[in-house]
Amino acid sequence: MARMKALIKKLEVPYEGETTPDRWINNDIKPIEKGRRTWTFWTFHNLWVLTNTNISTYMTGSSLIALGLTWWQAIIAIIVGACLSTLFIVLNSMPGAYYHLGFPIANRYVWGLYGSSFVIYNRILLSLVWYSVQAWIGGQCVYVCLEAIWPNLEERIPNHIHTTGLTSATFLCYMLFCLISLPLIWIRPHKLKAFLYAGVACILVFEVVLLIWALATMGPEGFGDTISSKPATQEKSIGWTILYGIISSIGGIAAGILNQSDYARFARRPRDAVYGQLASAATYSIISSVIGILVTAATQKRYGEALWSLPDLLIAMMHAGRGRSRAAGFFAGAALVVSQWGINIPGNALSGGFDLAATFPTFINIRRGAYITALLSMVVNPWQLLASANTFLAVLSSYGVFLGPMIGLMISSYYIVNRRKIKVDDLFRGDKSSVYWYTWGINWRAPVAWALGVFPSLPGFLSNVNSSISVSIGWTRLYYISFLVGFAISAVVFIALHHFFPAHGVKEFVAGPETAAQTMLDAQSRWDGETVASESVLPKDVQDVETLPKDI
Repeated sequence: MARMKALIKKLEVPYEGETTPDRWINNDIKPIEKGRRTWTFWTFHNLWVLTNTNISTYMTGSSLIALGLTWWQAIIAIIVGACLSTLFIVLNSMPGAYYHLGFPIANRYVWGLYGSSFVIYNRILLSLVWYSVQAWIGGQCVYVCLEAIWPNLEERIPNHIHTTGLTSATFLCYMLFCLISLPLIWIRPHKLKAFLYAGVACILVFEVVLLIWALATMGPEGFGDTISSKPATQEKSIGWTILYGIISSIGGIAAGILNQSDYARFARRPRDAVYGQLASAATYSIISSVIGILVTAATQKRYGEALWSLPDLLIAMMHAGRGRSRAAGFFAGAALVVSQWGINIPGNALSGGFDLAATFPTFINIRRGAYITALLSMVVNPWQLLASANTFLAVLSSYGVFLGPMIGLMISSYYIVNRRKIKVDDLFRGDKSSVYWYTWGINWRAPVAWALGVFPSLPGFLSNVNSSISVSIGWTRLYYISFLVGFAISAVVFIALHHFFPAHGVKEFVAGPETAAQTMLDAQSRWDGETVASESVLPKDVQDVETLPKDI
């Protein structure tokens, strides 16, 4: 028994702070102190370059055309979706930028100390799914590199797997990408700046060169019918199809919107997070998607079909060319591998790590959680999700059904219910003394508002994922705008429930004489004293930290 206790004690993560460590806190989930707030404008800029300038975003534009939109209708959907996403990104990052709280901790004042587990578990699931999907796409990039070195890779590696979209060669490349990603997971979030710069340099150079190559070698045949004034299909109303495309664009980044505080909490100054996200989130999403449309159209006649998968395009290029084409394919594949690291490590591995650290803070820190995320993601079958353009769009859209209401709760809670005043210490106090204890640790208003926000989109969602289920056109169209409908309903219901059935502890705190700016400054000053010994020396670029404005 004594040995078992000693072993359990060794498995606990160290905690260095003034508060007593328990199941509610560790170094990775407490408010980020000054020494670890190292992210500048350019860090956030680079993060969103990698998040939105990648193969998934590149495929979104082409997939919208496959769905039945013309090229200009697809671009409209992309632009509107990107601008709306940026608005939600900035709004939902403020608890991180000003209070330095991560996503799981911020949800404690929304759902309650125990109730927040529901949202965290959902985000962990999303991290597993998206890590697996992006790792699968990364494996395709590894495949391109190996195909450039050893042509006809499928013949060299006999196939012993008989599953749709999967062969022994592609599975090997998927595993290789997962393995070479492991060392990068070790990097702490506040030390990611150099890696983000390297990733941005690789992907921006690659996409510019790709576009120039596609247009310069297009030949007299011109663009294929990918760029056409006629839609690929007339089965659906064009207006509603555009709306579906807009919500699909938001759905593709909805998981990132949900936990944006996880990144904003590392901001050196709040304005670094705000301006960095405003300048880059929509900009690079639009650019990458438009490049995808142009490159697909410019190469369509050359290869006889619209290759909306970028790895497939590179393989076709190598097979059609000679030695120089293979060399170009290798370096292009390598650039895409770096790009996939850039989105998968911070966006999925570290997000999952932080959520697991908040769930089991005594035994899991962000590193352990990130490695657990990478390991468990292997149970997902990403090759099934990306088997076709329609399936890809269905996956993106389905996330909005459940995430839109969650984001609506977070934003309405922060700005309306709590009026930007958060009692940070009580977020780490798991008993009735916390104003966020609500009823047995659960704010019942949140699950009620979330369920009402999800309900209108469920019939259309079920019909979309199961073709044997038929629903009316009204339910289908509600599903097309599921994110916005769910966001609005949950936000309004949550505000109304807090108005008519107030949580008295929260209401008294919010009604107190201290302003929001004073509350933020007090919380920052108090938690900046909880330094981590190993991180107590400030980097040179954060010696002068901007104080919060008097009126935020």
